[in-house]
Amino acid sequence: MKRERQEKILELISTRQIGTQEELTEELERAGFVATQATVSRDIREMKLTKVAMSDGKQRYVAYRETPQNLSEKYIRIFRDGFLSMDNAQNILVIKTVSGMAMAVAAALDHMEFQEIVGSIAGDDTIMCAVRSVEDTVKIMERLRRMIAGDD
Repeated sequence: MKRERQEKILELISTRQIGTQEELTEELERAGFVATQATVSRDIREMKLTKVAMSDGKQRYVAYRETPQNLSEKYIRIFRDGFLSMDNAQNILVIKTVSGMAMAVAAALDHMEFQEIVGSIAGDDTIMCAVRSVEDTVKIMERLRRMIAGDD
């Protein structure tokens, strides 16, 4: 029953503009499925549905599939949102972030898998990355600048 309900949910959100759990519950009932709002809420969480904004400002549910491309874009966005500045001390790359964002930015940086970065540590607003060489540090800084500028 759960699998059928979740399949119906996917069908409904792909064919209709459903923006609330209540609307989804009503549509399920019209389709012959009895489900409480709590059940629909669990289904949404399990199915990793997300809301997107439409051109009219309203939101609707969509099935979100995390592909490597989606994840890459997410990490770049996190990096851009938290980034303030960077500098180097030989082969140590120091990145300044918005207060409280260093851990998130460092995690995003780690997931970008720069082979030149050996490891990183983060505080509240500063990240220190150990880079293999001074030359690699310069290369990484240039790549990060291009990424921040949107030229990635």
